Amino acid sequence: MSTAAAKVRTRVVATRQAHEDIRRLGGRTRDEVGDFVHRLRADRTNRALRVTALRAAGDNGHLSLATLGEQHMALLLETEENRFTLLAVREGVHAHDELTRLTVAINTVSGAIEVVDQSEVSANVVALREQPDEAEPFPDTSGSAQDGPAPAAADPEATAQGADQRTRSLRVPLFRSHDDATLIGLGVVPSVLPALRKVTTDTQFAALLGHNLPELTRDVLLALHSGTPQEDVRRDITLQWKADDTDSVDPHDWARAARRPVSQVSTDDDAVLGALGESFDAWRLFLHPEQRRLATTDFKGSAKVTGGPGTGKTVVALHRVRHLVEQLPPGNSRPVLLTTYNTNLAEDLRHRLRQLGGEELLRRVDIKSVDRLAREVVEQAPGADLGRPLDDEAAMALWHTVIAETGIYRWDADFLDAEFKHVILAQGCGTRSLYLRVSDRRGRPRITRPERTQVWDLVEAYRAHLSASHRTTYALIADRAAGIEWSHAARVEEQARYKEERGGTDLVHREASRGMWLRHRYRHVVVDEAQDLSASHWRMLRAMVTKGPNDIFLVGDAHQRIYAHHVVLGRLGIETRGRAARRLTLNYRTTRQILRSADGLIAGEAFDDLDDGTDSLKGYRSVLTGLAPQFWRAPDWQTEMRAVAALIKERHDRHGTPYAAMAISVPDGTAAVQMAGTLAREPFRIPSVELTKDGVKGDQDAVRIGTMYRFKGLEFQRVFLAGVSDGRIPHQRIEQYRLTSPDRHRQEEQRARSLVFVAATRARDELVVTWSGRPSRFLPGDATRTAHNAAELLSPEGPPSGSAAA
Repeated sequence: MSTAAAKVRTRVVATRQAHEDIRRLGGRTRDEVGDFVHRLRADRTNRALRVTALRAAGDNGHLSLATLGEQHMALLLETEENRFTLLAVREGVHAHDELTRLTVAINTVSGAIEVVDQSEVSANVVALREQPDEAEPFPDTSGSAQDGPAPAAADPEATAQGADQRTRSLRVPLFRSHDDATLIGLGVVPSVLPALRKVTTDTQFAALLGHNLPELTRDVLLALHSGTPQEDVRRDITLQWKADDTDSVDPHDWARAARRPVSQVSTDDDAVLGALGESFDAWRLFLHPEQRRLATTDFKGSAKVTGGPGTGKTVVALHRVRHLVEQLPPGNSRPVLLTTYNTNLAEDLRHRLRQLGGEELLRRVDIKSVDRLAREVVEQAPGADLGRPLDDEAAMALWHTVIAETGIYRWDADFLDAEFKHVILAQGCGTRSLYLRVSDRRGRPRITRPERTQVWDLVEAYRAHLSASHRTTYALIADRAAGIEWSHAARVEEQARYKEERGGTDLVHREASRGMWLRHRYRHVVVDEAQDLSASHWRMLRAMVTKGPNDIFLVGDAHQRIYAHHVVLGRLGIETRGRAARRLTLNYRTTRQILRSADGLIAGEAFDDLDDGTDSLKGYRSVLTGLAPQFWRAPDWQTEMRAVAALIKERHDRHGTPYAAMAISVPDGTAAVQMAGTLAREPFRIPSVELTKDGVKGDQDAVRIGTMYRFKGLEFQRVFLAGVSDGRIPHQRIEQYRLTSPDRHRQEEQRARSLVFVAATRARDELVVTWSGRPSRFLPGDATRTAHNAAELLSPEGPPSGSAAA
């Protein structure tokens, strides 16, 4: 072999389906795949690799079987010299037979390489029809009914029973209204159609989806099953998967198919990332075609991505950052800002971006919370005299002090704090007269002119207290930072005009005389959890980047808004209408059962799209199936807390769930302290740790306990929503506004629904909801009737068998 040839690296990529095989089979599989890939890359001619030819694939592909170790084998596709695609992995004595019977084809819609085990689908999905809790088989209409005369007589009762059985047997296939040509045209892999035509129950359908189907097939079937019209499926799913060269997709050109992004892991080949191991979950590694387009498309200006929980919005934002950095010229600066609403989430973004691109990527990105960014802006300004900022609790306590001192009890602290942030500061009301003239109160209750005068008096007293104690708030810091950045942006624009007037001549001396090169702080800004940023934050970010291509990219979801930050981006100079606004609808985290229950919490509510329009979760669906949410009722709070402790101990002791993989959401801080005390006492002795605004310090194996506010951005294997009782969720205090301020009552209730929705959708595998007394009105109408009795959990025999987690 020549020196040049020896330097050609053998390239190995893996399909999404191969990754799922590796994940499902566990750690030893990962080790053996990683070892095999290392050896293949080192010397593809090494006979010790035990690679045997299987059959040709199309015009330029060859399928091979590779023995990975004592228990595992893999199916490989070689499409060109020194390039292999890992298609599937199997284990056990039947691995060889299982791999040889796989159907491997190129999808004519997406151009991706897809794998289906038709025999396994038939055996493990269609056979479910014979289970006793399922419908009888779909009637045979092939004309093979038994000939001969009917019985002369029959017992009436037996006849009725037979008729009932025949009625049950008339269940029809779930996809009978969609013919084969339509399904194939939408992207369904043809080899799965024979089994699909025999699927008549949701249980069978769930088994089919769980059989590692090609992703496009799964997306289409999920949408059709949920009732999405065919044309909507074609527009929202099929066209998103459509290969750029679909008009000329050659189902025999395996080399081209193997190079398409949809056929492989979207990351560099470092022994296929250690056999696609540990750092990222599948949904973090792989980008859905729509996610990939959003991450890599060049927009004329700003862009917005919305979507429900678990749809991968943050993943898109991270890949967007990597794409933007890849377009930068060489340098050592950090012209890309990645920001979110709190420090804990910012650190999580840093950790995940490091996993995605390493230190080289991090060196070009500024990652910090929006409040930290605002504080740095103010501190760096000439003559800065910031003052010590109050935390949220202290700021609210000061409002209570002001109310007591002024004797104006018409307004509570929550209202005044929100009015100050989202009207007075948001709209730049520096004087009483400006505040009195404000007409845009979007997201805020209507109040009269005399009432505004009272509010202004309270605001002045509040600011006087801050000034006297040399204190400030994060809202005031953000407002001040926005002003500083707007002044800086105005100087940048003035200099650009001056330079243009002089024919584009460089202004070295003029710029140097000002002590700095005048330019915007960033070239690109990427924002995660955009729904929880205030107007002051957005004004600051808008001023930090030049208006132009790819300036601001934001992801968020108004359904998850946990603060009252309702802003209209278009009025702040951030235009994201038309093609610059996109939605994600596929949930990668929460099961369909939990998702349906969580959706019911916000059904009928109207939510904005972070701008002038409205948003909904229409078409929102999950790729996962699992346990239905459990409901438990208790006579009192003490019994409820002990019941939750009993359930958690059962999940840990009987089912092996780590304590750190479970979390309890409670209505308030007092309930969190009480719950922690209950867990710690006999007979439970369960370790717990509080979820704070900065997350959890350390990695101890302890149950996480926190209010619903603290669950944002997190996920757990099992989530327990405790205290979901009438008067606690939503809190009874909002009832005082039902008649006196209907607007505020509606807004407070919507925010409470969003909080419960956020907490519920943190659950990956199981959601348990408990209450004492009467259930919250947010829960289903039949919750009391279907709920288990929590007192039974505290019997000497322990939890009843019906409470066991799957």
